[in-house]
Amino acid sequence: MSDALQGEIAEEIAAHKILVYGKGTKTMPRCGFTLETIEFFNNFGYPFEVIDVLENMPKREALAKMTDWPTLPKVFIDGKFYGDTDILGPMAENGELATLLENAFGYRAESKPVINLR
Repeated sequence: MSDALQGEIAEEIAAHKILVYGKGTKTMPRCGFTLETIEFFNNFGYPFEVIDVLENMPKREALAKMTDWPTLPKVFIDGKFYGDTDILGPMAENGELATLLENAFGYRAESKPVINLR
């Protein structure tokens, strides 16, 4: 991994309390798993960013090496890698994620009601 790419990733992670590297953007996800992750975080009421790495193979490879996690999306919270919703879902269910987010942001966000139209 080049120093420039490593620096770019480090800056992105530092700039956002919740950062999702995925396929597509927050307004136009290009993968069901990225969409699932966006919907997941929309329910918590905290700001988050999604960075599209679908067509950026050097960055995808660098992230895979850095995290030892081969798939997308990849979620970072407060600078730490947490995997994806397979890991975060159980953390949400047991209350661990709410505490983590509250500590990361310094306040408790108002959760949004979940409306499932499927």
